Amino acid sequence: MNLRKQKLINIILSFLLVLSILISPIYADAASKTTVNKSTKAPVVKIVKPVEQKKVRNVIFMLGDGMGISHTTLSRWYKGSNLAMDEIVTGLIRTYGADSVITDSAPAATAFACGVKSDDKFIGVYPDKITVPTEKAVDEKDAYKPLANVLEGAKLLGKSTGLVSTCQTPHASPAGFSSHVPNRSLYYDIAMQQVYQGIDVVFGGGKQYLVSNVQNGRKDGNNLIEVLKNMGYDFVEDTQAMRNTKANKVWGMFADDSMDFDMDRDPAKQPSLLEMTQKSINILNRNKKGFFLFVEGSEIDWASHANDPIGVIGDTLAFDKAVKYALDFAKMDGNTLVIVVSDHDNGGLSIGNSSTNSTYSSLPLSRVVDPLKKAKYTANYVEKLLNADRSNIVEVMRDYYGITDLTQDEIDAIKNAKSGSFNYVVGPIISKRASIGWTTTGHAGTDVALYAYGPYAPKGLVQNTDLANVMAKAMGFDLKDVNDKLFIDIEKGINLIPNATSKLDTTNAANPVLEITKGNIKAQLPINTNILKIGDKQYKLKGITILSKNKRVYVSKEALDIIYGAK
Repeated sequence: MNLRKQKLINIILSFLLVLSILISPIYADAASKTTVNKSTKAPVVKIVKPVEQKKVRNVIFMLGDGMGISHTTLSRWYKGSNLAMDEIVTGLIRTYGADSVITDSAPAATAFACGVKSDDKFIGVYPDKITVPTEKAVDEKDAYKPLANVLEGAKLLGKSTGLVSTCQTPHASPAGFSSHVPNRSLYYDIAMQQVYQGIDVVFGGGKQYLVSNVQNGRKDGNNLIEVLKNMGYDFVEDTQAMRNTKANKVWGMFADDSMDFDMDRDPAKQPSLLEMTQKSINILNRNKKGFFLFVEGSEIDWASHANDPIGVIGDTLAFDKAVKYALDFAKMDGNTLVIVVSDHDNGGLSIGNSSTNSTYSSLPLSRVVDPLKKAKYTANYVEKLLNADRSNIVEVMRDYYGITDLTQDEIDAIKNAKSGSFNYVVGPIISKRASIGWTTTGHAGTDVALYAYGPYAPKGLVQNTDLANVMAKAMGFDLKDVNDKLFIDIEKGINLIPNATSKLDTTNAANPVLEITKGNIKAQLPINTNILKIGDKQYKLKGITILSKNKRVYVSKEALDIIYGAK
């Protein structure tokens, strides 16, 4: 080979080497392999595409609601050793919503579950506006459109699904993974959607949202407990019944409304978050295709709103026990992704307050922890300890909280506290004696910690919306595809069925029904359910029918296909 031809070959090889470097971001995990051309002795660079990472069998997503970094710091000091989640901390999460730099739980849950930042109060639906400058404007036609979530995607793959919380199950965070409504306060709609989602295991509070003819119960006449039993669920209402059930489909309601703080609960009536997590994993893991499980330590948030450090510590440590069990399972299983997050900070908790302005550098641990160790219950429990005329305040605070120096103003504040809000009065009293500060009784806009373990575990500084896509990718689906399958605007979808028409029947305003007529065939899809009725035949769909705030109805492609083929 002449010298000129050799130089040309070397120039081409150099160009290929530079090209491989330039395109390397496309194959971030790609390897380059250098060999030698035997005839020319020149180096040859080959780009080896990465082997597709194996999809995980299970995903466990765990949320400590309102749990900021100060919350875990305080809980760690109180415990006297590391938390289970400390082992898997991998980064930080940006928490802001579509219309505020401080998010509420509803848009935060929507971000985690659906991968889209939404408006305040919105659950599982597109925002109608976006004011945060980092996000692009929402298309007007998409406003209020339901957004598919990772639980729904897991179901389409044939995986089992579970929902565990210590609050009411129709509350904001569990609702974000199981429903689609324009306002988080629509508990009865959310509960109905959850029942018809076909979730295999549901544990938490909120029985009143399932039944009618009870105080604070449903007004639409639906008895969803009977619906669940007819669907084959074992409905359980106390700890022993939950432990004893051998069913594959279980719905556990352990309180009419929310469950108690972990430190205050009756263990015979209400299982711990750890026990609910254990039982859920035990049931869901029977499915060879795997499972998706959502677990929330809900009331860390509520204790923070009240500035109650005892409630914060008790429920953070209870949540951490559940994390440890999930993490141990994942380590043993080897094919499970565990993600642990908070949706936002709450309360602006600080270790140190105005009393330590000039003494913080000599603040002993005992001054913080010792007053907290004396409390036997959360601040919320004080109401149950007081007698009818509240004449035993001094004794209660001494015997159950170790406080012997109450001021007259503090006694008066406790005596005048409204029922259900004692923690808002007693929490700050305890905090003051433990040198703990609070800046607000609302949420805070700070970043929160990200914890993750297993295949596809995210790391670094991430958006809350990133985690939905991480989970979807790990399980092997795309959320856009799930949206296309589950939520078709009937105004467009009706065109897929020749000579068909649709209308919303609101004769029974509390139970609207979408009607689709094709010749002599009339199909009915009750809103908030996965039911399709054609004559005497009833179909159980993989998705639920949704009526949006702007009166658009969204149906699954499966429903349209069945109607199309009906004769």
